[in-house]
Amino acid sequence: MKKLVILPFLAILFSLSANAQIMKKLTNKIKDKTNQKVDQKTDQAIDKSLDKTDDATKNTADNSSDTKKNTDSSDPSNTGTTTAPVSLKSYANYDFVPGDTVLFEDHFLDDQDGEFPSHWDLEKGQAILNKVNGMPAFFLTEGNYVEVYPRMKTKSYLTDPFTIEFDYYPTPGAYGTLVFLKYLNPDGDEKFANVTYDTRGGVSTGYFPKDFEASYPGENDETFQNKWHHCAMIFKNNQLKFYVDQNRILVMPNVGILPVGFGFGGIGSQDNPIIFTNVRAAKGGKMNMIGKKFTESKIVTHGINFDIDKATIKPESMGTLNMIVQVLKDNPDVKFEVDGHTDNTGTAAHNLTLSQQRADAVKDQLAKMGIDASRLTSKGFGDSKPISDNTTPEGKANNRRVEFVKM
Repeated sequence: MKKLVILPFLAILFSLSANAQIMKKLTNKIKDKTNQKVDQKTDQAIDKSLDKTDDATKNTADNSSDTKKNTDSSDPSNTGTTTAPVSLKSYANYDFVPGDTVLFEDHFLDDQDGEFPSHWDLEKGQAILNKVNGMPAFFLTEGNYVEVYPRMKTKSYLTDPFTIEFDYYPTPGAYGTLVFLKYLNPDGDEKFANVTYDTRGGVSTGYFPKDFEASYPGENDETFQNKWHHCAMIFKNNQLKFYVDQNRILVMPNVGILPVGFGFGGIGSQDNPIIFTNVRAAKGGKMNMIGKKFTESKIVTHGINFDIDKATIKPESMGTLNMIVQVLKDNPDVKFEVDGHTDNTGTAAHNLTLSQQRADAVKDQLAKMGIDASRLTSKGFGDSKPISDNTTPEGKANNRRVEFVKM
């Protein structure tokens, strides 16, 4: 009889114990969630804007781990800045080719979250380094206008021709991202014109002798906002061209000024900050080789970019690749060795392997674009052949390159 009484009693005790364990786990999980929210609000000075964009940018979460990887040869501009995969095919007609000497480059990978980036000056307003789901970016949070400028050794560093590239993240409540172009009037006084990339992808200009505007094709606010977009401009022979993603948005045929410096700004807000990253300015642009007999020993390019620490070619590389394809088509007897080069960050062995993989990827892509594979070979050199110093971001950027050596 006692055994019959004890067994149900033990079953009840076991059930109560199991329920207690379940309640304990639920309580701990609630505490963990609460603590995560508290930590997040503490760590992110402008958490409100990220709350609004979190769902739209959840696909970039995988890239947060990439930014902690060995960034040696990988161009840090390629930290997975697109929210969804963008095909090379969509950039098939892209004709933007960046300058061949990098003047300034910053991807904010070496700066501390929550601080002001070390390679920039704050002229007005407030700004801070933060992240969009692990992606480091510059947030302009306060000011009308907030203004930030690259730290440069001289005040006048842009020359004809030049290119400027960056990625920006428009949100529904934010104002447009302004690029300030500094120029000197005949008396030597500094003046500024500006280019606005709005939150719908349109481009407009202000304070030039003549101003223009144009819209982004094919998308509305809902599909354009809450994701990264690549922007580019090239100044050459008194002409300015503006690109957003694969589209050439606007051309100014007669600019009327000679820019000598640049910066970013706009109407900053903590709730709706202006967000951008992956800034690069370069001297030169659109090498004048198309349609001419190719007699040079090699072509040095900085416009073929890859995902960080990978050999995946970024879509905006298609401008440079299209140029190389055309050179090969115009010169059917020319053969190229595709050479991959890195900076000296990371181990030499890793850099060598990655540079070979990237050279192979470029060779394969050119073959897909109609070039006979027998006209191409590939070789990776890692960090063994620098063309600049490795002590500055600009020097490292110039060492990260793809060369096409005539065979």
